[in-house]
Amino acid sequence: MAANDSFTEKSELLALMVELRTEHRDLDEAIARCTINPPDDQLTIRRLKKRKLLLKDRIAALERQIDPDEYA
Repeated sequence: MAANDSFTEKSELLALMVELRTEHRDLDEAIARCTINPPDDQLTIRRLKKRKLLLKDRIAALERQIDPDEYA
């Protein structure tokens, strides 16, 4: 693999991580709004929280992929 390919892949992963962090922040804000003005069904809040947790896990996986521990 050429160095340029590695740089491109890392750039793409960083861009994806930025998108996921933005979505995570947006979900956090939506959940905060739901706690102020709760919806009739709690299922909506549970779905938002589950999606937020999935995003957190995906972000953590990307971070490990971009910058793995040297001792791992």
